[in-house]
Amino acid sequence: MSGQLAVALVVVGVLVVVATVVLIRTRRVVTTPTERAVHFALQTASQAARSLRSGLSADSARDALPHLRALTTAEALALYDSAGVLLANEPADDTSPTSLWDAALTTASADAAATAEADQRRVLVNDPCGPESPVRTLIAQPLVADDTSVGVLVVATTHRPGPGMLGAVGEVARYVSSQIELADLEASRARLDRAEVLALRAQISPHFIYNALNTIASFVRTDPDRARELILDFADFTRYSFRAAGEYTLLADELRNIDRYLTLERARFGPALNVRLQVAPEVLNVVVPFLALQPLVENAVRHGLAGKGGGTITIIARDEGTDCVITVEDDGVGMDPELLRSGDIDALTPGENGTGSDSDGAHVGLTNVDHRLRAAFGNDYGLVVDTGVDAGTRVGMRVPKFRAGIRA
Repeated sequence: MSGQLAVALVVVGVLVVVATVVLIRTRRVVTTPTERAVHFALQTASQAARSLRSGLSADSARDALPHLRALTTAEALALYDSAGVLLANEPADDTSPTSLWDAALTTASADAAATAEADQRRVLVNDPCGPESPVRTLIAQPLVADDTSVGVLVVATTHRPGPGMLGAVGEVARYVSSQIELADLEASRARLDRAEVLALRAQISPHFIYNALNTIASFVRTDPDRARELILDFADFTRYSFRAAGEYTLLADELRNIDRYLTLERARFGPALNVRLQVAPEVLNVVVPFLALQPLVENAVRHGLAGKGGGTITIIARDEGTDCVITVEDDGVGMDPELLRSGDIDALTPGENGTGSDSDGAHVGLTNVDHRLRAAFGNDYGLVVDTGVDAGTRVGMRVPKFRAGIRA
């Protein structure tokens, strides 16, 4: 028994030694100086990018400069905009008598920034404030986005910079430039989204507004209570359609506005227009582009009625795992699929006279909705249209139930 115990103790000892060696080796592999440096650089760059995400301004420059200083290992930095205006410097609270950012250095930095801005080339100034200043060299590195100068990064050092530091300053400037360019692209995309919403509002059929008001007027004498209800529906419909909110909304709100629209259309057409609605409760809080359903339903009403004097509209919203699938279908005249293959998706709109286009040339913006879906969620989330001559039309969209950065 004592022999077996001795063997067991030896085995346990060996296992402890092996585990210790593995643990030490693992720690060494995970915490090498190179990996620590890479992790620090990536984390610092990410923090700087977060500050510059809104573009180059005094606030973003002030937030980003401490991280940029850590990346360059310089004693002091400053950021200038494209007009040569100092946005911020780092250290920001360096007000001692030997301050790096005294009046003389500020003037020298502005001159170097103006030269770098004009030439779009790096400028080096040795002893910019004389031998009594601790600053030995100024490095003014232009920030260039889309071949246009957007600012200047100025670095002050207390020693002559070598090739390594010059390279680091150049790379940091290129990184800052790329973040500013991304911020500009994001701002342009937001402006485009707003413009597309405005265009979609302008494309809401003037015939619908005219006919809705005429329908309401026809009830004023015969059924005043009904006229009052329709006026309230019309007011709510227009208030929602022309709201000043963002580019996204909840599916529940879109469906509520569609109900107002269909109430007005049913008041006009009576039993000739039938509507079927099937909505899964769990998708009501899904976020969709604002006014994404209005063009689909308006086209369905037109198709459902054009040339047939009546029809049925079916609206379905169902849960499919990580996505919500919405379809709007009519049993109207349909269209030639070749027109879809040619890319003319707006040719679906038949107009008030059922001829294939509005008498005033306006189209309901299906292409607009398709572009906005793809821009928001990717190319897998555009409109899908199934149609045929005298076979009706079904237009569907698929939206993710959750997408980071997109909210109502």
